[in-house]
Amino acid sequence: MQLSKRLQAVSDLVSSGNRLVDVGCDHGYLPVFLVEKGRIPSALALDVRVGPLSRAEGHIAEHHLQDKIKTRLSDGLKAVEAGEGDTLVLAGMGGLLTIKILSESLEKLSSFQEIILQPQSDIDMVRRFMRQQGWETEGEDMVLEDGKFYPMMRLVYKGALPAWREEEYRFGKALLSARHPVLMEFLEKEAALKESIMERLEKENTAGARARLEEIEEDYAMIQEALNEKNRS
Repeated sequence: MQLSKRLQAVSDLVSSGNRLVDVGCDHGYLPVFLVEKGRIPSALALDVRVGPLSRAEGHIAEHHLQDKIKTRLSDGLKAVEAGEGDTLVLAGMGGLLTIKILSESLEKLSSFQEIILQPQSDIDMVRRFMRQQGWETEGEDMVLEDGKFYPMMRLVYKGALPAWREEEYRFGKALLSARHPVLMEFLEKEAALKESIMERLEKENTAGARARLEEIEEDYAMIQEALNEKNRS
């Protein structure tokens, strides 16, 4: 089977030989792919809704992998015991939901060797939360698929960590350091969008427009700093 570009990038971050726990598994594409390829020995596919879990069960059965991939109806990690997996994946859900799921099961996170996250929004908040919990980013990627940008990260537990700069939380320290081409494309598009908005706001002589312009200018300055990351010593 062939994964979407987004899920393929997520799968590439999973360490070979690890037992997978996939939260919000939807159709179960990720665990089926990884088991079929021999990358992982087994997986738990979890979802909070019966419909997606049923679709995952059907997909798993089509590939005759019922003995290696088990499904479980679960609100986040609530139906998982510590030690049942090595790699935890949360991909394709909002950032605030990602944080909620993780914060409700903090005591279980330490049993995982790695956590792979691909939030659809508020990724700066996710990065900040994970860093505050002692999880260091050891791998990042970003893909463009169907006109949408998808950043993702692999984290391992390290303990107390120093804080990052704001642009590192927002855009990803490793992505910035590597001058990742997809991130650069994203930043250039964001800069052009901000320039257009600033030009429009500058023509409006209202208190609201001036306040909004100040916000956009601050945002634009951060994007420019990120674009100029290579010049930082």
